[in-house]
Amino acid sequence: MKSRIHAFAFCIGFCTFISAEERPPNFVVIFCDDLGYADLGCFGSKKIKTPNLDRMASEGMRLTSFYSTCSVCSPSRSSLLTGCYPRRVNMHVNDRNLCVLFPADKKGLNPEETTIAETLKAKDYATICVGKWHVGDHPKFLPHNQGFDSYFGIPYSNDMNRKEVPLPLLRNERVIESPVDQPMLTPRYTKEVVQFIYRNKDKPFFIYLPHTFPHVPLFASSRFKGKSAQGRYGDTIEEIDWSTGEILKALKDTGVDENTLVLFTSDNGSQQKGSNSPLRGRKGQTWEGGQRVPCVVRWPGKIPEGSESSEIVSTIDLLPTFAKLAGAPLPEKTIDGHDASSILLGEKKAKSKHEAFYYYQMDQLQCVRSGKWKLHLPLDSKKRNWGKPEGKTLQQLYDLDADIGETKNVSVDHPEVVQRLLALAEKARMELGDTNKSGKGQREAGLVEKASPRLLQVPN
Repeated sequence: MKSRIHAFAFCIGFCTFISAEERPPNFVVIFCDDLGYADLGCFGSKKIKTPNLDRMASEGMRLTSFYSTCSVCSPSRSSLLTGCYPRRVNMHVNDRNLCVLFPADKKGLNPEETTIAETLKAKDYATICVGKWHVGDHPKFLPHNQGFDSYFGIPYSNDMNRKEVPLPLLRNERVIESPVDQPMLTPRYTKEVVQFIYRNKDKPFFIYLPHTFPHVPLFASSRFKGKSAQGRYGDTIEEIDWSTGEILKALKDTGVDENTLVLFTSDNGSQQKGSNSPLRGRKGQTWEGGQRVPCVVRWPGKIPEGSESSEIVSTIDLLPTFAKLAGAPLPEKTIDGHDASSILLGEKKAKSKHEAFYYYQMDQLQCVRSGKWKLHLPLDSKKRNWGKPEGKTLQQLYDLDADIGETKNVSVDHPEVVQRLLALAEKARMELGDTNKSGKGQREAGLVEKASPRLLQVPN
């Protein structure tokens, strides 16, 4: 009898061990709004204190050539969620040809697209979105219809309002507060995420936390207001750093830290109060400062501590990377991202799988990067933020390894590189399109007849 008990105990222990080993990793994506390349201590900030993120970098990896696919909000978020360039999923402009979605727009992320959340659902992940959504505020386009079990946050940027409903806070599809108490957004987001971790510690989970800040207008809770050496802008980032620390602590306290990949980045560069140094340009532009963003990734025991990679990685790579690590199938429809797990795990000679990375401003292809080379295309009328014309632009080639600030045009010295990148640009035009020209690989966005009245329902 005793031997049977021992055998049974061994079997239970062995099965538990196997189950723990086979359980796919958790994923936490923390996505800031308008955070500059040099706004974190681990990326060069001297004024803004980010001890939790600096420690996260020392325990993980800094990605120094990490890109958002667009220099403004809505398109960049559609890419993170779907693994596609905004033009492929028709989220590069709204239904009125403006560069982001606005409250009550008829357009949104098509529910027929497969998001990261839906991809991970194939492996029974618990999923939550907490924060700024901004890929459609009609219920048809909200997180519940995009693979997320639950949602808590604001449906668009914090400077946007509808006359009937001043900036609303939603729980799933219901307005629970209007106008929202903006100074308390970061603490409330943090509490929501921590509670989710505790509830789901015994199963794989995916957390998407798109913060409201440091997008303007700037707000911080009383605990952080007026404390930063860089004013209210710095206050919001220092509160986000605190939030990150609370999330990391919850992962440790629940015993899932070593089975959780946490990635921290931004939707685009800073527009005004932050620093994109040493990059040229800002939000709304296709200079590096508009789209190259800080990125820190941590996974204890998997991602090498204190490591760094300059390989090209983008938000479009998150879906295929997480799918690979979770053992989940990729979407049936074409995506533009690539599995970057070999880079994150520090494998020797791991290289980016991007033959080219494309920079679009709204519907216009403006630049292409391949390896260290970035070509600014010759344009008769270059578009800048909000689609305003910037005038004629000459062809410019930059060696980003030697000239990260894009200061020295070397196109005359490397005509063969220019021709190769022009050919890559033509491939993008054929597949994704260019100004007033559709690409063969583009798909339809979601569209509704009119704005839903459901967001007009404010609780008593």
